[in-house]
Amino acid sequence: MSQFSKSLRDIRKKSGKKQREAAEYLGLNIRTYQYYEGGQSEPNISTLVKLADFFMVSLDELVGRDWGGR
Repeated sequence: MSQFSKSLRDIRKKSGKKQREAAEYLGLNIRTYQYYEGGQSEPNISTLVKLADFFMVSLDELVGRDWGGR
């Protein structure tokens, strides 16, 4: 599982939203969204931005990027 897919799953669960809600917001088939969380596929940049907006997080947080306080 990639860092992105782990972060996406964790953020979604923390938000209390369902996979179907995210998929519908993005205009995607639920299977496509499940591939993102499962690490079988990664979204393009415009979809990443939409995901960040949907979950109200930064792109860094969404992709699991940690600057270590720098």
